[in-house]
Amino acid sequence: MKSLFKVTLLATTMAVALNASQVFAAPATAAPSAPAEQAPQQAPKNAAFKNEDQQSAYALGASLGRYMENSLKEQEKLGITLDKQQLISGVQDAFAGKSKLSDQEIEQTLQAFEGRVKTAAQAKMEKDAKENTEKGSAFAAKFAKEKGVKKTESGLMYQVEKEGTGDVPKDSDTVVVNYKGTLIDGSEFDNSYTRGEPLSFRLDGVIPGWTEGLKHVKKGGKIKLVIPPQLAYGKNGVPGIPANSTLVFDVELLDIKPAAKADANAPAPTEAPAATESK
Repeated sequence: MKSLFKVTLLATTMAVALNASQVFAAPATAAPSAPAEQAPQQAPKNAAFKNEDQQSAYALGASLGRYMENSLKEQEKLGITLDKQQLISGVQDAFAGKSKLSDQEIEQTLQAFEGRVKTAAQAKMEKDAKENTEKGSAFAAKFAKEKGVKKTESGLMYQVEKEGTGDVPKDSDTVVVNYKGTLIDGSEFDNSYTRGEPLSFRLDGVIPGWTEGLKHVKKGGKIKLVIPPQLAYGKNGVPGIPANSTLVFDVELLDIKPAAKADANAPAPTEAPAATESK
């Protein structure tokens, strides 16, 4: 069976069994082998179980149950409500070898269900994208009335809170910034202040709203950017930033580091720095 759900459950089971810290994210490099003399990790004993195997089996079942519970809640957000008792019955019948469905029926049913989920998810994404566009436009219209706000031809809006001194940065320059990024409802998705360190990146290696926006402030300056979707993540969005979201950034330009002449024509980075990523 090549169903999304079988693969997901298998991945979850293996991750739990191997004590993975993240269920679906594989480590970048293999962990070093444990020294031969190192004793294997022991599970904490619980009086509710006769032995470690019983406790391990229960822990695996509890982990899978928690995962499926969260999955059901996510599906409910799409308008799909599954019978939890039938899900439990399916698991019990499978273990007992008394499934009410043949293997073929199971595969066909899950394929149809997967299609329903994809269709519902697409419909919700389109609905949310439309609503986000409308809310973003209303927010921008209100922001435009604030003192000192300017709007560029691209649709970017900005408000300089502190001019700074010297020259504005160029595309090939590396800038050092502190910033806070939020959605228009105030939900914070990134913040260099809370991480305790500023971010350094080449100006033409980020979303267009940043590349354009930081050219309106000088070293030591502060600026608020209201970035429309087409200058951010558009209709696709990223985790933590829904499709067609208008983004708000409060940015402090700490330093500008001009590119060396030899590197002036170097290609821009292919990945945006953390300043434009969700948490």
